Amino acid sequence: MIVLTPKSLLLVALSAALLLSGCSDNTTAKPSDNSPATKQPLVTIESGQLQGVTAQNIEIYKGIPYAAAPVGANRWREPQAVAAWSGVREATSFGHDCMQKPFASDAAPLGETPAEDCLYLNVWTPAEQAKPAPVLIWIHGGGYVNGGASPAVYDGAEFAKAGVVFVSFNYRLGRFGFFAHPALTAAKEGQLGNYAFMDQIAAVKWVKDNIAAFHGDPEQITIMGESAGGGSVHTLMQAPASKALFQRAIIMSGGGRSLMGERSLTEGTEQNPSAEQIGLNFAEKHGIAKDDPEAIAKMRALSAEAVLDGLSLMDFFQPAEGKPTYVGGPLADGHTVLGSTQQMLETAQVAKIPVMVGTTSQDIGFTMSPDKDSLFASFGPHAEEARQAYDAKAELPLQLLNFMVGQDRGMQEPARYVAKKMTALGQAAYLYRFSYVAEAIRDGQGAQHAAEIPFFFKTIDKKYEALTEQDKKASALPFSYVVNFAKTGNPNGDGLTTWQAFDPEQGNIMDFTMQAEAVHGVDPWKARLDLVEKATDLKK
Repeated sequence: MIVLTPKSLLLVALSAALLLSGCSDNTTAKPSDNSPATKQPLVTIESGQLQGVTAQNIEIYKGIPYAAAPVGANRWREPQAVAAWSGVREATSFGHDCMQKPFASDAAPLGETPAEDCLYLNVWTPAEQAKPAPVLIWIHGGGYVNGGASPAVYDGAEFAKAGVVFVSFNYRLGRFGFFAHPALTAAKEGQLGNYAFMDQIAAVKWVKDNIAAFHGDPEQITIMGESAGGGSVHTLMQAPASKALFQRAIIMSGGGRSLMGERSLTEGTEQNPSAEQIGLNFAEKHGIAKDDPEAIAKMRALSAEAVLDGLSLMDFFQPAEGKPTYVGGPLADGHTVLGSTQQMLETAQVAKIPVMVGTTSQDIGFTMSPDKDSLFASFGPHAEEARQAYDAKAELPLQLLNFMVGQDRGMQEPARYVAKKMTALGQAAYLYRFSYVAEAIRDGQGAQHAAEIPFFFKTIDKKYEALTEQDKKASALPFSYVVNFAKTGNPNGDGLTTWQAFDPEQGNIMDFTMQAEAVHGVDPWKARLDLVEKATDLKK
């Protein structure tokens, strides 16, 4: 059992506050590796020629526009096509990350200045490839209001060295990515509301259409995301426009029952207003009347800073003041988001593909029950069973129990639920828990939300100042499994502990342990998660 010290309990509370963020495990990232290039490779794609760099036998192309700048008339419109360019476009540096208010505690600090002109992607690819290579597309987290493709820990070089083409991209965030207003609905300019997901779909389509020019196989695409990026993977697996574009998926701390939000575009109540009503609130705050015939033009004329209005993850957890002006994330639009992840899995309306899905050992989730009796009473008729499963000796503090139940409900059981449902659909599902903590920062805590990213990417040298041999071993293990999965849909390979596909009867899991080992077996938290599942099923 993980022992939480007073310091780590404080970190737990912060982790809970940064829901779907990819923004805990606070250490200082090192700057990106600027290895000298040996030559400048050229590729030709649909929109023109690109010049990248070659380093360590891989080619790198950055700042490639996959859609027109979403500014001016393109603000709050579905992604528009990129205008072709003449000559050679330099692709050696990241484009802007999308408009946001960065914050100091972000686990993956941005490497670029945020701006509204941000729909760019990046490609790392093997310089010499006898046949088309499998492709891995990364979707960053950040609670749908923060994050970007430029952080050093998201560098794709190690994947390219291992024979996988790696792609990362930006997508619109906050009010730029999720917004509605009656005037936009009336204008009938195209799809509404979930502009962030429209961007993601456009990026995946771009990869499908162009990746062959970068030695990639457009028929061997894996999408991978963490936190809000993991939730985005769930969305792309259900969206009719995207679910046939890729062949496998990796879902890291992405939940598995709710998409976070799912507010209606047009239907609402005073307590839970529609997205359109919240858009009216936003416009009113900026002096734009409900019946103003120039409402769209005036909203699009606002500065990016005015639209941002200081929004960041930190604001989600401050006391609400006045009328809400941000919808909070994904919207139930009937076009891209057809329902919650649970609804789509229950009705088999998701891409039927192999998945790798999992969590960290100290993931997010926080319950605020005032006492133990209330906490266990929330399990309904299973209250006494829950008491025995979580606190048999009646010795654990309430704060720790609240956290344990919270993360089980928010992350641990939903990940297992996804594995269970995908297995029922006839697909191999590989369930994991990442429990390793870098030796330099151990203080009794488990692996916090987002802690696995630099280990999965093999970029721990860009995250931690001091590395041990055990840290390096702890990174090589999950990285190898991820590479194998991206290549074949099966994470297993020579010299690795066998990772069996999930069996609901057995309740098996792969644990990347604190000892830097991959240990496969029955989940030691199975009894806890069984009770969470039973209590959840009672509420259906």
